[in-house]
Amino acid sequence: MTGAALLALTACSDFDPDLRKFGKSGFDTSAAARQATADRPTPDSRGVISYPNYQVAVARNGDTVASVAARVGVDPAELARYNAVSPEAALNKNEVLALPRRVAEPAAPAATAPAGTGTETIDITSLASSAIDRAEASQPAASAPAAAPAAAAPAPSAAKAAAAAAGPEPVRHKVARGETAYSIARYYNVPVRSLADWNGLPADLNVREGQYLLIPVAAAKTQVAAAEPTTEPGAGSPTPTPPSAAKPLPDEAPPKASEPVDTSAAPDMGGQRTAASAKSRLQMPVSGAIIRPYVKKKNDGIDIASAAGTPVAAAEGGTVIVLSQDTEQVYFIGIKHPDNLVTIYYNVTDIAVQKGAAVKRGQTIAKVAGGQPAYLHFEVRKGIDSVDPMPYLE
Repeated sequence: MTGAALLALTACSDFDPDLRKFGKSGFDTSAAARQATADRPTPDSRGVISYPNYQVAVARNGDTVASVAARVGVDPAELARYNAVSPEAALNKNEVLALPRRVAEPAAPAATAPAGTGTETIDITSLASSAIDRAEASQPAASAPAAAPAAAAPAPSAAKAAAAAAGPEPVRHKVARGETAYSIARYYNVPVRSLADWNGLPADLNVREGQYLLIPVAAAKTQVAAAEPTTEPGAGSPTPTPPSAAKPLPDEAPPKASEPVDTSAAPDMGGQRTAASAKSRLQMPVSGAIIRPYVKKKNDGIDIASAAGTPVAAAEGGTVIVLSQDTEQVYFIGIKHPDNLVTIYYNVTDIAVQKGAAVKRGQTIAKVAGGQPAYLHFEVRKGIDSVDPMPYLE
């Protein structure tokens, strides 16, 4: 009955409801506005979207990993391995594949391209994104077979044009074991629907371990003027309090002469550290900005930006217990220290120590491997459990 009455009222042309009585919390869409994301940039004629630090290929209807590889000019096995999928796997329309190495940039289209030439324009977006995700170590161009030769390094002008056309670079997230589209969307505070649209996810939003996902970037913000305060209908505008009605200022005591300046020496806080506290701290393995912080079960260490070839120092003296590589042939070193403490150095090359060797604090054990971007992943573990490295670092 209530519903019928409401329908009847809304059918009247002179029905003008006043929604201000719902207060500040009524019909609040600010949260949705804050989560608004832009559309994914349009790929070039091959299906490639180019960013300054990486490229991705967008699948078409009926594509497989092998057909995408043939279209962009990379080795199918290399592309499949990099994306943790089979070369013959069928892809969803608009599914994103991360390219293991850079391919040639397309030539910038002429401003007056004649019709029918096949030249495609690229959607330019003015967006903002400052986070950067961990990238895999670069694969050498020589590993590509003769049938798919490595593309020459793009001309700077072409690379810049392609990157500018794609807009600001989004975070590229590698799916870890146990993660879902929902957990990833919550972690980056983006709508799961936008995450699915940007990456061509299936209807069930299934993701696989080792898959790369582009995190949607925020839509451009618009400046909205602050709304004037409203009153009840017919009540008029609030009357401001005149200055003459304000309370007089309280009597103030005259200012005192300035106090003498304390010229005694500042206490040496560093000298007050105990031997135990000094011993418990670790040395930074490399110098650089932390581009990805520690998050339990998502990033079990910190990622430190550092140029390829930078020497990696042992954070503390200990014994090398692990020298190995993961499924992507990325090398890492594990060093055991007193008190059951273990440090892990991931994404390294030119290893200068052997398993079982004793190392000293600050000793060079390897160098930072190349990557897009280059970085060192550093973990601290108590036994087998990861802990935040920051409280241990000087």
